Amino acid sequence: MTEATMDALLADPHGVLGRLRAAGPAHRVVLPDGSPVWLLTRYEDVRAALADPRLSLDKRNSAGGWAGFSLPPRLDANLLNMDAPDHTRIRRLVAPAFTPRRVEALRPSIERTANELLDRLAADAEADLVTGYATPLSVATICELLGLPEDEADRMRAWTNTLMLPPADDPKAPARAVVAIEQFLVELIRRKRAEPTDDLLNAMITARDAGDRLSEEELTSLAFLTIFAGYENSINLIANCVLALLHRPHLIERVREDADLRRAAIDETLRYEPAAQQAIRRFALEDLTYGDVTVPRGATVLLSLLAANRDPSVVADPDEFRLRRPSAPHLGLGYGPHHCLGAALAILEADVAVGELLRRHPRLTLAEPAGGPEWRRSFRSRCLATLRVAWKS
Repeated sequence: MTEATMDALLADPHGVLGRLRAAGPAHRVVLPDGSPVWLLTRYEDVRAALADPRLSLDKRNSAGGWAGFSLPPRLDANLLNMDAPDHTRIRRLVAPAFTPRRVEALRPSIERTANELLDRLAADAEADLVTGYATPLSVATICELLGLPEDEADRMRAWTNTLMLPPADDPKAPARAVVAIEQFLVELIRRKRAEPTDDLLNAMITARDAGDRLSEEELTSLAFLTIFAGYENSINLIANCVLALLHRPHLIERVREDADLRRAAIDETLRYEPAAQQAIRRFALEDLTYGDVTVPRGATVLLSLLAANRDPSVVADPDEFRLRRPSAPHLGLGYGPHHCLGAALAILEADVAVGELLRRHPRLTLAEPAGGPEWRRSFRSRCLATLRVAWKS
């Protein structure tokens, strides 16, 4: 992709991806830093690729294309860079904490936090739901799960934001953020070892120290990924769902009154505007063929969840937001062995956040300036910079 085309993609991702999807199954594009990658956009290709063992997440299989963040070993040995059997081993260690039953036990705490935040926001006539509601709610939830002080999670979010959206006027900021994250996690784990508590992070430490089922690098990397992924996807799912409903006020009362419809709205958001634009990059272990296109061995491959979810060969009227579609498969939470580990948690947080917001403010309206809310300039995530709303009595 040329720089101009990347600007077009950021301005109109669904339009640009739709044209690419119609033009062919795979496209060689250039990212903003000049790195070449291959982009898959069609549902069947993306779904198959998500579970294809010929596409590796291990950076050692890259032939020199884009490999994502440049991280030190103590942050890089995480699930997003691993294939089986290491991926399977580590995922099994943390999966019990994210089962629907275990996650549902967090509902009372999430509801309490949501209402405390709404009480605080109600003091003003308008509020930004991204910074004032979705973000602190998601951060508080992952803090409770991991036993992490909220102010420390806020620092982590500032650093990870720098990685996701590096400031144009400070090219060294991402490197400083990486150093800060690594130092913070090493110190956090040291502190947790000295003063154990009953939480997921201490369970990870026990798996390392007692069972020797994790290396020290894997432990630190897993903590990094759990904190980062634990709030980022939830924030974006909440904000994207609320925005979709505010653009369709005729749906708000139905969603407010019917819990099943609220969950349907969340599921449709995962299809219509998934928080992750792309799945984590992969590397071809051999030459791969998509239609009449050959992706060479070692190439970096991006799987566009945004494009796949709106493939008209799979979803009728894909650019329409509909509740209770008769058949609307989506890849908003991934597929296969790398399906989002925290899916149940993200859905629960969105269910509570949207439900409590609409229960207390059934006449909620957008308060953004002309042109609507601003999307953050990222080819990785589909996330709002702000979502200003007004309360009406």
